[in-house]
Amino acid sequence: MQTKTVRIGTRGSPLALAQAHETRDRLAKAHGRAIEDFEIVVIKVTGDQILDRALSEAGGKGLFTKEIEQALLDGDIDLAVHSSKDMPTVLPDGLGLTAYLEREDVRDAFISLKARSLMELPEGAVVGTASLRRQAMVKRARPDLKVITYRGNVQTRLKKLEAGEADATLLAYAGLRRLGLEHVAAGLFAIEDFLPAVGQGAIGIETRLDDRATLDLVAAIHHAPTKVALDCERAFLKVLDGSCRTPIAGHARIEGGELVFDGMILKPDGSEHHSAHFKGAVADAAAIGIAAGEMLRGRGGADFFAHLGG
Repeated sequence: MQTKTVRIGTRGSPLALAQAHETRDRLAKAHGRAIEDFEIVVIKVTGDQILDRALSEAGGKGLFTKEIEQALLDGDIDLAVHSSKDMPTVLPDGLGLTAYLEREDVRDAFISLKARSLMELPEGAVVGTASLRRQAMVKRARPDLKVITYRGNVQTRLKKLEAGEADATLLAYAGLRRLGLEHVAAGLFAIEDFLPAVGQGAIGIETRLDDRATLDLVAAIHHAPTKVALDCERAFLKVLDGSCRTPIAGHARIEGGELVFDGMILKPDGSEHHSAHFKGAVADAAAIGIAAGEMLRGRGGADFFAHLGG
């Protein structure tokens, strides 16, 4: 019997490819199949081609997923591998995040050739980041620092740092680990001081909801506790209509059989923030995320995100 080749769609950045290869390797091992039974299909996405401005100005998270999702809908690929933090909260009809790999370390890494931590940077130092959340959190901790927009893949951002375009940058530690670059981190932020992005550190697998063969295939590598955390975090984000245009942080995890969630909304300049801390039953993950989002929306007030232009 001839086995059908499984086509895995991904962006072409080194980190995206590392994530696609990890997914492929896990699928091959779980099903006792040859690596050659899986084809990595690189798809150019709009987000990777916009390097001159912040993604928040260009349309937000869908810029990293739109073309890949179209290929999935068209049947050109069987599954897509994403960084979960890049995923919009509303997916196209017929598609779903149907499996997650076990979550990596969720912390942000501090990278600098001049200091070991954010607090050690000299007054007025320049921090480069493409994330409004990181910008807001940096400004909250150090209002004196200058934050500049800093685009490109991990390797590009590290080269910019070496070239002196910024004194420091922040990257997801999970991504550095997947690329074998954890040694470039000067330090790691404590989660309680620097809440991660929703979905940070989690690889999400998107499939067609009516493709039973692929659903069965990815079920073998699915990590249920990661899904619980992501269900909570994504529900939280959806209530706040979160995108790249909104500084929002959220982190859910299972502790002692209970779901624990921390969330935060911030103004981009770090001048104001509101946080939420919730605990509850694992089965109520999405409901906890919704409750936290509604609480923060109420605390922030109707005009909290008005400065973002809608």
